[in-house]
Amino acid sequence: MKAVGYHQSLPIDHPEALIDVTLPEPAPGERDLLVRVKAVSVNPVDTKIRRNRAPANGHAEVLGWDAVGTVERVGSGVTRFAPGDRVYYAGAINRPGTNSELHVVDERIVALAPRSLDDSQAAALPLTAITAYELLFDRLGVEQGGGTGKTLLVIGGAGGVGSILIQLARQLTGLRVVATASRPETRQWCLDLGAHAVIDHSRPLAAELADAGIGPVELVAALTQTEAHFAQIVESLKPFGRLAVIDDMAQLDVVKLKTKSISLHWELMFTRSLFETPDMAEQGRLLAEVADLVDAGRIRTTAGAHFGAITAGNLRRAHALLESGKAQGKVVLAGF
Repeated sequence: MKAVGYHQSLPIDHPEALIDVTLPEPAPGERDLLVRVKAVSVNPVDTKIRRNRAPANGHAEVLGWDAVGTVERVGSGVTRFAPGDRVYYAGAINRPGTNSELHVVDERIVALAPRSLDDSQAAALPLTAITAYELLFDRLGVEQGGGTGKTLLVIGGAGGVGSILIQLARQLTGLRVVATASRPETRQWCLDLGAHAVIDHSRPLAAELADAGIGPVELVAALTQTEAHFAQIVESLKPFGRLAVIDDMAQLDVVKLKTKSISLHWELMFTRSLFETPDMAEQGRLLAEVADLVDAGRIRTTAGAHFGAITAGNLRRAHALLESGKAQGKVVLAGF
């Protein structure tokens, strides 16, 4: 089967940073689906693993954790899906990625794809939707329908996770949603997705919140450059506030949280599949809920750019855009 992978960790401008390869077809395990991949999207985790995880000698590492496709075969223990089902999912970080014609995935983290979206539009959603959903409801502890009178600050509102988090918070809670963006086009993107207000994260956050007439907030979702913003995040949070983070940091001085009794929460959407937690199937359930919200017209795709077919050249372009920090929404690719 056709796939895109890499043999060694290289800068993205190197022609062999990602290459087209041919690999054996995978076989589904007992609880797995064998999916023919139709479309994928690219996430920051793809670029981080390419830069930092060298494959075993002679092995081609395949990246990609978002996919939309059609079920071809199912394992002997599968109960929820059948061949021919059109599905979407975000995969597992400890298994081969989705940048391949055929892919195996545990049925518990899969849902039927939104009917109202094409393959590329739907491929933009799974990883970021799971991350945003778990961050909002599980890490920050907001209840569906709750949050009235409180403010959520989303740092990096125009990115993949921010784009879906704004929508989930507006559609499923009573929170006031304030996003950050530093360019006119990303500012408008956040407003179009439903943010009540947008402030500039290239300036001090506390001052920006004050100038907007908002002041300190109860909740912060720090989705990018948390280390650089950390002092301002602490200043911007109210006493007993909650901070949820997703990005990797060299260090974080958590002692600064003590005076205000601020709680810190990590979100990694791969935790459930990595450890096969008892509630692993919650990811399939929440993806089904997101699909229903999409088909009801309450959530829209966060696809920002279509880079063509799933080839090494196009994926190198996508990685380069994400590494530039200028991506708006999600980059999607479709077809081999």
